[in-house]
Amino acid sequence: MTTTPQTDPVFTEHRPALLGLAYRMLGSMADAEDVVQDTWLRWRSHREAVTYPRAFLIKVATRQALDLLGSARHRREAYVGPWLPEPVATGATDLGPDETAAQRDTLSLGTMRLLERLTPPERAVFILRQAFELPHDEIAQSLDLSPANVRQLHSRAQRRLDIGPRRFPADDAKRRDLLERFLRAADSGDREGLEALLASDVELWNDGGGQVTAARHVIVGLDRTVRFVVGVTHGRDVSPLRTLEVNHQPAILLHPDGIPSLVVLEGHSVQVHAIQIPRNPDKLRHILHHPTEGA
Repeated sequence: MTTTPQTDPVFTEHRPALLGLAYRMLGSMADAEDVVQDTWLRWRSHREAVTYPRAFLIKVATRQALDLLGSARHRREAYVGPWLPEPVATGATDLGPDETAAQRDTLSLGTMRLLERLTPPERAVFILRQAFELPHDEIAQSLDLSPANVRQLHSRAQRRLDIGPRRFPADDAKRRDLLERFLRAADSGDREGLEALLASDVELWNDGGGQVTAARHVIVGLDRTVRFVVGVTHGRDVSPLRTLEVNHQPAILLHPDGIPSLVVLEGHSVQVHAIQIPRNPDKLRHILHHPTEGA
Protein backbone atom coordinates (compact mmCIF):
# COMPACT_ATOMS: atom_id res chain seq x y z
CA MET A 1 0.00 0.00 0.00
CA THR A 2 1.26 3.47 -0.88
CA THR A 3 2.13 5.52 2.19
CA THR A 4 0.57 8.98 2.46
CA PRO A 5 1.19 11.84 4.91
CA GLN A 6 -1.93 10.69 6.78
CA THR A 7 -0.86 7.04 7.06
CA ASP A 8 2.83 7.57 7.86
CA PRO A 9 2.96 7.50 11.69
CA VAL A 10 6.31 9.31 11.97
CA PHE A 11 5.31 12.13 9.66
CA THR A 12 1.87 12.39 11.28
CA GLU A 13 3.52 12.75 14.69
CA HIS A 14 5.66 15.68 13.56
CA ARG A 15 3.22 17.36 11.17
CA PRO A 16 1.80 19.88 13.72
CA ALA A 17 5.33 21.10 14.52
CA LEU A 18 6.20 21.39 10.82
CA LEU A 19 3.02 23.36 10.14
CA GLY A 20 3.65 25.56 13.17
CA LEU A 21 7.20 26.23 12.03
CA ALA A 22 6.20 27.13 8.47
CA TYR A 23 3.27 29.28 9.60
CA ARG A 24 5.45 31.25 12.00
CA MET A 25 7.99 31.77 9.23
CA LEU A 26 5.53 32.82 6.52
CA GLY A 27 2.37 34.16 8.18
CA SER A 28 0.22 32.29 5.64
CA MET A 29 -1.55 28.98 6.08
CA ALA A 30 -1.54 28.24 2.34
CA ASP A 31 2.22 28.76 2.15
CA ALA A 32 2.71 26.74 5.34
CA GLU A 33 0.73 23.85 3.88
CA ASP A 34 2.92 23.98 0.76
CA VAL A 35 6.02 23.71 2.94
CA VAL A 36 4.60 20.71 4.78
CA GLN A 37 3.76 19.01 1.50
CA ASP A 38 7.24 19.60 0.09
CA THR A 39 8.74 18.32 3.35
CA TRP A 40 6.67 15.15 3.04
CA LEU A 41 8.02 14.54 -0.47
CA ARG A 42 11.59 14.86 0.80
CA TRP A 43 10.82 12.63 3.78
CA ARG A 44 9.23 9.98 1.57
CA SER A 45 12.39 9.83 -0.55
CA HIS A 46 14.89 9.77 2.33
CA ARG A 47 13.17 8.23 5.37
CA GLU A 48 14.94 4.87 5.15
CA ALA A 49 18.29 6.60 5.59
CA VAL A 50 17.21 9.05 8.32
CA THR A 51 18.38 8.33 11.86
CA TYR A 52 16.75 11.30 13.61
CA PRO A 53 13.40 12.06 11.93
CA ARG A 54 12.52 15.19 13.92
CA ALA A 55 15.84 16.89 13.20
CA PHE A 56 15.64 15.94 9.53
CA LEU A 57 12.04 17.16 9.12
CA ILE A 58 12.65 20.45 10.91
CA LYS A 59 15.73 21.10 8.80
CA VAL A 60 13.89 20.41 5.55
CA ALA A 61 10.86 22.49 6.55
CA THR A 62 13.06 25.40 7.63
CA ARG A 63 14.93 25.36 4.32
CA GLN A 64 11.67 25.18 2.37
CA ALA A 65 10.20 28.06 4.36
CA LEU A 66 13.30 30.20 3.81
CA ASP A 67 13.02 29.59 0.07
CA LEU A 68 9.36 30.68 0.09
CA LEU A 69 10.02 33.64 2.35
CA GLY A 70 11.90 35.44 -0.42
CA SER A 71 8.94 35.35 -2.80
CA ALA A 72 6.50 36.09 0.03
CA ARG A 73 8.41 39.23 0.92
CA HIS A 74 8.38 40.28 -2.72
CA ARG A 75 4.58 39.97 -2.73
CA ARG A 76 4.35 42.01 0.46
CA GLU A 77 6.32 44.86 -1.08
CA ALA A 78 3.48 45.22 -3.60
CA TYR A 79 0.79 44.67 -0.95
CA VAL A 80 -1.84 47.42 -0.72
CA GLY A 81 -1.81 48.95 2.76
CA PRO A 82 -0.47 47.49 6.03
CA TRP A 83 0.25 43.75 6.07
CA LEU A 84 -0.86 41.47 8.89
CA PRO A 85 -0.35 37.71 9.25
CA GLU A 86 -3.30 35.49 8.44
CA PRO A 87 -5.14 34.77 11.70
CA VAL A 88 -5.81 31.15 12.58
CA ALA A 89 -8.55 29.89 14.89
CA THR A 90 -6.85 28.21 17.82
CA GLY A 91 -7.91 24.59 17.98
CA ALA A 92 -9.10 24.45 14.36
CA THR A 93 -5.55 23.76 13.22
CA ASP A 94 -2.88 22.05 15.31
CA LEU A 95 0.09 24.43 15.23
CA GLY A 96 2.90 23.15 17.42
CA PRO A 97 4.63 23.62 19.64
CA ASP A 98 2.34 25.60 21.95
CA GLU A 99 2.72 24.00 25.36
CA THR A 100 4.28 27.01 27.11
CA ALA A 101 3.34 30.69 27.29
CA ALA A 102 6.55 31.61 25.44
CA GLN A 103 5.75 29.19 22.62
CA ARG A 104 2.19 30.48 22.33
CA ASP A 105 3.50 34.04 22.28
CA THR A 106 5.47 33.31 19.10
CA LEU A 107 2.10 32.55 17.44
CA SER A 108 0.47 35.85 18.43
CA LEU A 109 -0.38 38.20 15.57
CA GLY A 110 1.68 40.95 17.20
CA THR A 111 4.84 38.87 17.48
CA MET A 112 4.42 37.48 13.97
CA ARG A 113 3.94 41.01 12.64
CA LEU A 114 7.11 42.11 14.40
CA LEU A 115 9.00 39.19 12.83
CA GLU A 116 8.81 41.16 9.57
CA ARG A 117 11.58 43.34 11.02
CA LEU A 118 14.01 40.44 10.88
CA THR A 119 16.12 39.09 8.07
CA PRO A 120 15.18 35.55 6.98
CA PRO A 121 18.11 33.95 8.89
CA GLU A 122 17.27 35.96 12.03
CA ARG A 123 13.65 34.92 11.73
CA ALA A 124 14.51 31.24 11.38
CA VAL A 125 16.92 31.31 14.32
CA PHE A 126 14.47 33.18 16.55
CA ILE A 127 11.62 30.76 15.81
CA LEU A 128 13.73 27.62 16.21
CA ARG A 129 15.14 28.91 19.49
CA GLN A 130 12.05 30.53 21.05
CA ALA A 131 9.28 28.25 19.81
CA PHE A 132 11.09 24.94 19.39
CA GLU A 133 13.66 25.49 22.16
CA LEU A 134 16.38 23.93 20.03
CA PRO A 135 19.98 24.26 21.23
CA HIS A 136 22.27 26.57 19.26
CA ASP A 137 24.31 23.73 17.81
CA GLU A 138 21.21 21.96 16.43
CA ILE A 139 19.98 25.20 14.86
CA ALA A 140 23.43 25.68 13.38
CA GLN A 141 23.24 22.26 11.73
CA SER A 142 19.79 23.03 10.30
CA LEU A 143 20.95 26.31 8.78
CA ASP A 144 24.56 25.40 7.93
CA LEU A 145 25.85 28.07 10.31
CA SER A 146 28.28 28.04 13.20
CA PRO A 147 26.86 27.97 16.76
CA ALA A 148 28.51 31.33 17.38
CA ASN A 149 26.75 32.80 14.37
CA VAL A 150 23.44 31.39 15.58
CA ARG A 151 23.94 33.01 18.99
CA GLN A 152 24.69 36.32 17.31
CA LEU A 153 21.62 36.10 15.08
CA HIS A 154 19.39 35.21 18.02
CA SER A 155 20.69 38.08 20.12
CA ARG A 156 20.23 40.51 17.22
CA ALA A 157 16.70 39.25 16.61
CA GLN A 158 15.71 39.78 20.23
CA ARG A 159 17.05 43.34 20.16
CA ARG A 160 15.24 44.16 16.94
CA LEU A 161 11.94 42.73 18.14
CA ASP A 162 11.98 44.44 21.54
CA ILE A 163 8.73 42.67 22.47
CA GLY A 164 9.32 42.13 26.18
CA PRO A 165 7.36 44.95 27.83
CA ARG A 166 4.39 44.90 25.44
CA ARG A 167 2.78 41.60 26.29
CA PHE A 168 -0.57 41.09 27.89
CA PRO A 169 -0.71 39.17 31.18
CA ALA A 170 -1.54 35.49 30.87
CA ASP A 171 -5.03 35.98 32.33
CA ASP A 172 -7.30 35.46 29.33
CA ALA A 173 -10.34 36.74 31.24
CA LYS A 174 -8.68 40.15 31.64
CA ARG A 175 -7.75 40.17 27.98
CA ARG A 176 -11.32 39.39 26.92
CA ASP A 177 -12.64 42.04 29.28
CA LEU A 178 -10.29 44.64 27.81
CA LEU A 179 -11.35 43.70 24.28
CA GLU A 180 -15.04 43.99 25.16
CA ARG A 181 -14.51 47.34 26.89
CA PHE A 182 -12.71 48.60 23.81
CA LEU A 183 -15.58 47.55 21.56
CA ARG A 184 -18.23 49.11 23.83
CA ALA A 185 -16.35 52.41 23.92
CA ALA A 186 -15.90 52.38 20.15
CA ASP A 187 -19.53 51.49 19.49
CA SER A 188 -20.83 54.25 21.75
CA GLY A 189 -18.36 56.86 20.51
CA ASP A 190 -16.86 57.18 24.02
CA ARG A 191 -13.63 59.04 23.23
CA GLU A 192 -12.62 59.37 26.89
CA GLY A 193 -13.18 55.67 27.43
CA LEU A 194 -10.99 54.83 24.45
CA GLU A 195 -8.28 57.25 25.55
CA ALA A 196 -8.18 55.53 28.95
CA LEU A 197 -7.60 52.15 27.29
CA LEU A 198 -5.04 53.14 24.68
CA ALA A 199 -1.34 53.96 25.11
CA SER A 200 -0.09 57.31 23.86
CA ASP A 201 1.97 55.59 21.15
CA VAL A 202 -0.77 53.16 20.10
CA GLU A 203 -0.71 51.86 16.52
CA LEU A 204 -3.66 50.66 14.45
CA TRP A 205 -3.06 48.12 11.68
CA ASN A 206 -6.01 47.82 9.30
CA ASP A 207 -5.34 45.14 6.66
CA GLY A 208 -7.69 45.19 3.68
CA GLY A 209 -5.19 44.15 1.02
CA GLY A 210 -6.83 46.44 -1.53
CA GLN A 211 -9.92 44.20 -1.59
CA VAL A 212 -12.06 46.04 0.97
CA THR A 213 -12.02 49.53 2.43
CA ALA A 214 -9.25 49.95 4.98
CA ALA A 215 -6.66 52.50 6.09
CA ARG A 216 -3.80 52.59 3.60
CA HIS A 217 -1.18 53.34 6.27
CA VAL A 218 -0.57 52.38 9.89
CA ILE A 219 -2.31 54.89 12.14
CA VAL A 220 0.00 56.05 14.92
CA GLY A 221 -0.77 58.04 18.06
CA LEU A 222 -3.62 58.31 20.55
CA ASP A 223 -5.61 61.15 18.98
CA ARG A 224 -5.47 59.84 15.41
CA THR A 225 -6.33 56.31 16.50
CA VAL A 226 -9.31 57.41 18.60
CA ARG A 227 -10.65 59.55 15.77
CA PHE A 228 -10.30 56.69 13.32
CA VAL A 229 -11.93 54.11 15.60
CA VAL A 230 -14.88 56.35 16.41
CA GLY A 231 -15.23 57.36 12.77
CA VAL A 232 -15.53 53.81 11.49
CA THR A 233 -17.66 52.36 14.32
CA HIS A 234 -19.90 55.01 15.86
CA GLY A 235 -23.41 54.88 14.48
CA ARG A 236 -22.84 51.60 12.63
CA ASP A 237 -23.90 48.11 13.54
CA VAL A 238 -20.72 46.57 14.95
CA SER A 239 -22.38 43.96 17.11
CA PRO A 240 -20.02 41.02 17.58
CA LEU A 241 -20.76 37.98 15.47
CA ARG A 242 -18.84 35.99 18.05
CA THR A 243 -15.95 36.09 20.45
CA LEU A 244 -13.28 33.55 19.61
CA GLU A 245 -9.63 32.72 20.11
CA VAL A 246 -7.14 33.28 17.32
CA ASN A 247 -3.44 32.58 17.64
CA HIS A 248 -4.02 31.98 21.36
CA GLN A 249 -5.48 35.48 21.77
CA PRO A 250 -9.04 36.65 22.44
CA ALA A 251 -10.57 38.24 19.35
CA ILE A 252 -13.94 39.58 18.26
CA LEU A 253 -15.35 38.97 14.80
CA LEU A 254 -17.49 41.86 13.58
CA HIS A 255 -19.53 42.36 10.46
CA PRO A 256 -19.76 46.14 9.88
CA ASP A 257 -21.38 47.06 6.58
CA GLY A 258 -21.54 43.37 5.69
CA ILE A 259 -17.74 42.94 5.64
CA PRO A 260 -16.16 40.55 8.19
CA SER A 261 -13.54 42.22 10.36
CA LEU A 262 -11.47 40.71 13.14
CA VAL A 263 -10.30 42.81 16.11
CA VAL A 264 -7.22 41.70 18.06
CA LEU A 265 -5.46 43.84 20.68
CA GLU A 266 -1.83 43.82 21.81
CA GLY A 267 -0.44 45.47 24.89
CA HIS A 268 0.50 45.08 28.53
CA SER A 269 -1.23 45.59 31.85
CA VAL A 270 -4.47 47.46 31.03
CA GLN A 271 -3.19 49.52 28.10
CA VAL A 272 -3.43 48.71 24.42
CA HIS A 273 -0.34 49.39 22.31
CA ALA A 274 -1.55 47.91 19.03
CA ILE A 275 -4.96 47.36 17.43
CA GLN A 276 -4.92 44.80 14.63
CA ILE A 277 -7.92 44.57 12.32
CA PRO A 278 -7.52 42.04 9.49
CA ARG A 279 -10.27 42.66 6.88
CA ASN A 280 -8.74 41.07 3.78
CA PRO A 281 -11.29 38.34 2.91
CA ASP A 282 -8.51 36.00 1.77
CA LYS A 283 -6.98 36.12 5.25
CA LEU A 284 -10.26 35.53 7.08
CA ARG A 285 -11.27 32.39 5.20
CA HIS A 286 -9.68 30.16 7.84
CA ILE A 287 -11.57 31.95 10.62
CA LEU A 288 -14.89 31.88 8.77
CA HIS A 289 -14.58 28.25 7.69
CA HIS A 290 -13.29 26.99 11.04
CA PRO A 291 -15.29 28.87 13.68
CA THR A 292 -14.18 28.51 17.26
CA GLU A 293 -16.81 29.75 19.68
CA GLY A 294 -16.08 31.90 22.68
CA ALA A 295 -12.80 30.88 24.22
